[in-house]
Amino acid sequence: MPRILVLTAHRFPDDSRINKALIEALCLLPNVTVHELVRVYPNYQIDVAHEQELLQTHDVIVMLFPFYWYSSPAILSEWQDAVLTYGFAYGREGTKLHGKPLQLVVTIGGSAQDYSSEGRNRYPVVDLLRPFNAMANLTGMDYLPPHLVQGVFDMSDERLAQEALSVVKLVQGF
Repeated sequence: MPRILVLTAHRFPDDSRINKALIEALCLLPNVTVHELVRVYPNYQIDVAHEQELLQTHDVIVMLFPFYWYSSPAILSEWQDAVLTYGFAYGREGTKLHGKPLQLVVTIGGSAQDYSSEGRNRYPVVDLLRPFNAMANLTGMDYLPPHLVQGVFDMSDERLAQEALSVVKLVQGF
């Protein structure tokens, strides 16, 4: 069984009905480490050595976060800046992440229609996530198609349960 690291990034994890449900479902899986960045680093003081060790001891990396201002919450950006260093994640000697799958699970308030060329946001979410694809490329990771959970603002409890099951199945598929 592959060891899966789920990095979660939410500014207010206790207030998030959607991300909280996904995290709770993933915590039940035996081969999954759920690592809630804002709980571990509320002051954004990232322990680089610890984070790099976590990356090295897991086979698959999943980033679970809400879509904030066409990107991820700041804690995930800070984590990338601090942890994905030259000589570790990229550069001639930076091969520690080579070949590891990178799966994004992104929760989005707007609908797929909102995120289309005709919608109010003008671009599909997958296009707006291209920096993650570029990061995976630079670090030698295998960027997988993002799993998008869209329309969360008015999501029913039934649909939330279906989405949680879908994310669990996605992660179990590794």
